[in-house]
Amino acid sequence: MPKLNQFKTLAIDEFEDEKFHLPPHTHTYYEIIYIKKGNGIHHLNNNLLPYKTGDLFVISPEDEHYFDIKKSTRFFYIKFTDSYFNSKQNLTCDEFLIHTPESFMRDKTLKETVLKLDDPCKTILKNTIENIAAYNCKTDVSTSPIVFYQILSIFGLIKETMRGQNLVVKGNSIDNEQITSYIHQNIYQPKLVQIKVIANHFNIAETYFSAYFKRTFSISYREYIHNLRTTLIEKRIHNNQLPIKQIAYEFGFTDESHLSNYFKKRKNMKPTDFKKT
Repeated sequence: MPKLNQFKTLAIDEFEDEKFHLPPHTHTYYEIIYIKKGNGIHHLNNNLLPYKTGDLFVISPEDEHYFDIKKSTRFFYIKFTDSYFNSKQNLTCDEFLIHTPESFMRDKTLKETVLKLDDPCKTILKNTIENIAAYNCKTDVSTSPIVFYQILSIFGLIKETMRGQNLVVKGNSIDNEQITSYIHQNIYQPKLVQIKVIANHFNIAETYFSAYFKRTFSISYREYIHNLRTTLIEKRIHNNQLPIKQIAYEFGFTDESHLSNYFKKRKNMKPTDFKKT
């Protein structure tokens, strides 16, 4: 199956087909697809979704899809890579930093249902698409804050429509117990508790994760990790069952000296001295 690539962070494409010009395919980027006119069947993963003028679809890199056109269809594509939203986190509200548009677009609910956009959302969406098309003719849309906010507003319309249809986005809520459980399970592997790794695991923007963690747990993420790791090391030392070298290996330190320097920085004494207390 063909996999399409895109190197621009954001690209706008509008075209009309009587027969869809692509076979079933996947891609490495995300797509928001608006049907300006026409009808047919959208084959999305294993789902057959009838489409008509005014319908909207969101496609993520994992999706396989193509269109079976019944009546000549004019498509409007908004295509973007991961780096598009990552580069504009300073412009993004808290809600979209916690639940990123990319994670939202992966939600299974949006692959199984055609959203029923009613007025005023239907008209607002049409106007938003026209606004983006107008900007695309005159400026570099990838750097335009106005286009960025127009795209964010589309996600807002999708969420409002889903609420009206009693549809629930699955798996995007943050469970604080799951966060702490993940940390405790992976504290022995330093790479797995790096901010970028845990933020990605829970679909939270990396630049926002630290602020979210501190606000939620009243302690910085780094300090929490240091405190937990140090406490566990203390217990290992007091239990007197493992040599320092083995403890260093267990917690992912390069060697005994590395552990000793880390512990001394935290406790103002070497592990060997702490063992005597």
